[in-house]
Amino acid sequence: MNKIILGTRGSDLALFQTRSVASELRANGFDGVIEERVIQTSGDRYKDLKLTDFSKGHRPIVEKGVFTKELEDALRRGEIDAAVHSLKDLPSELESSFCIASVLRRAPVEDLLIFKNDAFSLENINENSCVATSSVRRARILGWKRPDIIISEIRGNVPTRLRKLINGDAGDATILARAGLDRLGLYHSETAQINMDDKVLDCFPLSVSDFIPAAGQGAIAVETLADAPALDALKLINDKNTEDCVNVEREFLRLLGAGCDTPVGVSARLLKGDNEMEISAVVFDEEKLESEPKTGTRTDKRSKLNKIAFDLLEQMGIDALNNE
Repeated sequence: MNKIILGTRGSDLALFQTRSVASELRANGFDGVIEERVIQTSGDRYKDLKLTDFSKGHRPIVEKGVFTKELEDALRRGEIDAAVHSLKDLPSELESSFCIASVLRRAPVEDLLIFKNDAFSLENINENSCVATSSVRRARILGWKRPDIIISEIRGNVPTRLRKLINGDAGDATILARAGLDRLGLYHSETAQINMDDKVLDCFPLSVSDFIPAAGQGAIAVETLADAPALDALKLINDKNTEDCVNVEREFLRLLGAGCDTPVGVSARLLKGDNEMEISAVVFDEEKLESEPKTGTRTDKRSKLNKIAFDLLEQMGIDALNNE
């Protein structure tokens, strides 16, 4: 194959991720033409609509894949050879005609709590402060850890959200994934600060054990048709350790029957020379907003990857068989 067309969303972060895929292809010997093709998704088009509202109503805008459906449509039509995604945006189950050809080495998975004013931790935020987020997972964890906090909706790409915070349009703080901020060169881990438009925002890294990330957070995925000519080239850039971790996280979501409205965090990591895997999860009831979440952590041999997600759900008292 002498040409690969990579489909991507048009944000700075999406373009950075697509160029990272291109760089990996070059580093692994692909010497053909690599072309970027920007495709607008439903999530990009309807910037002010809550993410949970896209699938609602008699005629939903999109059933699933708010940030991925149009890219998959382009794959079907043969307009692109591969689609580059933030893996956490992909539904846990793909249609049989698609596959994840590769995932790049994962970036840091934690969330960052970003402050407009002086504060240095979640516990330190003033009582009844307002935190802006569009994530149901983040909103429910915040409400569980700090019931006094007021949650407000925020949409937009990473720089847009930061500017809203700086300009007073996003409350007292917001939460963003560290991976995107790192990739855009905005976060400085040495000082735990973000520099944006000559403003400095203090950040607090939220520990993965206390604030469990979304499945696939920090990972870049390359999706293709299951029989795509580009598969062989794209498989060369796959990071096996990342692939195993995110596959377990996505299997947990699949067994849970989780959709975009499900407040769930799940994170897997390798231990002991990469021979063992630890997976942790937090699952909130979608209907009972004041209820305590179910939580759990499990460690098992890496050779049991096909079973560890099921075993964790069972340990947490969640019947995965009902979702099979």
